[in-house]
Amino acid sequence: MALKYKTIPVTQFAQNCTLLWCTDTMQAALIDPGGDVHRLLEAVKNEHLTLSKVLLTHAHIDHIGGTATLTQTSGLPIEGPHLDDKFWIDSLPQQSQMFGFAKVDTFEPNRWLDDGDTVTVGNETLKVLHCPGHTPGHIVFYHEPSATAWVGDVLFRGSIGRTDFPKGDLQTLLASIKQKLLPLGDDIRFVPGHGPESTFGEERRTNQFVRG
Repeated sequence: MALKYKTIPVTQFAQNCTLLWCTDTMQAALIDPGGDVHRLLEAVKNEHLTLSKVLLTHAHIDHIGGTATLTQTSGLPIEGPHLDDKFWIDSLPQQSQMFGFAKVDTFEPNRWLDDGDTVTVGNETLKVLHCPGHTPGHIVFYHEPSATAWVGDVLFRGSIGRTDFPKGDLQTLLASIKQKLLPLGDDIRFVPGHGPESTFGEERRTNQFVRG
């Protein structure tokens, strides 16, 4: 397989940042660099990769808190999330205080993403699915050749994302899961924003929130 990845939990919330790379070109991206930037850059170095971009599923601080630090000096482009999460990026200083993070800077993504868009990592292409509910601008990255999806905080093993934050909505989240994710197929493996990986089939069978 020409796409490989490594999951690196970061921040006190153990958020699953993903180092993703194309084995043909050794070009890499970081999905949701929430913090602990030194550890992320060390992982890039250890794999002998060239970091080419940052990809964001949504704009809660544990997923994007390291983005400004990563990109201010390197000039790395930022792709995602959907424009509807701009208010969360603009509120990063307030999020820092609310969740006990060191103050982080706001930033402007180079490219907002929408349903049906694609992003590239080296020679590999990932599809973008807009999956609101946890946040209004939440997106999912799906790599069809490897049957793998990076779903942020939409879906977890045995659970789903919270909807009690501003502009969260339970019915919207459930619709995103049932209409956008589960139809991709039971064999699709997903990397959630927290906790262990699972498959859509396993969640369809056992997850009380989405089974049936």
